[in-house]
Amino acid sequence: MLSLFITLFNMEYIKILDSRNKITSHYNWKSSPETATNLTMRFVFGGSEICSIGRRRLSLQHDSFIVLNKGTQFTANSETDTFVNVFSLSLDDDFLNEFNDVLAPKDKIFGGKYDDENLLQSELIETIYPLKPEMKHAIVLLKEYLDNGGDDEDMLNEYFCKCLLNYFRIYKEEILNKARKLNFLHYSTRIEILRRLNLAKEYLYANYNRNVNLDSLADHACLSVNHLLRTFKLAYNQSPHQFLIQLRLQRAQLLLTKTEYPVYEIVNMVGFKCTSSFIRLFRTRYKTTPLKYRNVLAA
Repeated sequence: MLSLFITLFNMEYIKILDSRNKITSHYNWKSSPETATNLTMRFVFGGSEICSIGRRRLSLQHDSFIVLNKGTQFTANSETDTFVNVFSLSLDDDFLNEFNDVLAPKDKIFGGKYDDENLLQSELIETIYPLKPEMKHAIVLLKEYLDNGGDDEDMLNEYFCKCLLNYFRIYKEEILNKARKLNFLHYSTRIEILRRLNLAKEYLYANYNRNVNLDSLADHACLSVNHLLRTFKLAYNQSPHQFLIQLRLQRAQLLLTKTEYPVYEIVNMVGFKCTSSFIRLFRTRYKTTPLKYRNVLAA
């Protein structure tokens, strides 16, 4: 146990750059209420946690990350009885404003206003995002550099900018592009509907291994069942049930990769009831069976 805590202590650090951006690595099990001092991107390594914001529960695992708005109060607890390595990037306001100035289009549109559809919208930022390969690669490189004692300011800023640019690409795909798919006349209406769909998505992430009732999902998103089904399909090109199945398969893939649990246990852990149905769905998505997938990784 002593060697464990020595290892944890050595891997904990806070780096504040000249730009006033902050990078933090720490181990968490159960936290007291916290407040995000700036816009914060939060990742986990070696475990999973639930980040609670009011009644919202954001499930954070290896395949996802969350973004918290400045001033948001939250608590974050490990989903198991083990410590979770939390890695977070906190963005200074001035740095974020400069970032928006660079990426926002310079041409004016109707009414002489700037095209706000390309800006980071505070109403939509705070949610869970899929950890795409490019973003994961950038975060892993930054963390490995810091874990190995790297402290060159220019190098850290370069890594930081890569992470931020990759986040904006994910934000554009997961938020802006989905908002444009919603067939409402006013952009403000699309923003509000997508905010509610984000609540539904968060609910599915947090409850993927349980029975998800469509009425409960719609109630959590503050939408009627019919409105939820119609708008979710518009934004995500699939129904909530199809989204849930793909999420379960993705989590099963992680368990096959990172654990030695037998397939029948993984089936129950990710919320499937039938092993044969799980194998069929897994083969359809990944073009191989779960056992062959694991054996190839082990070879």
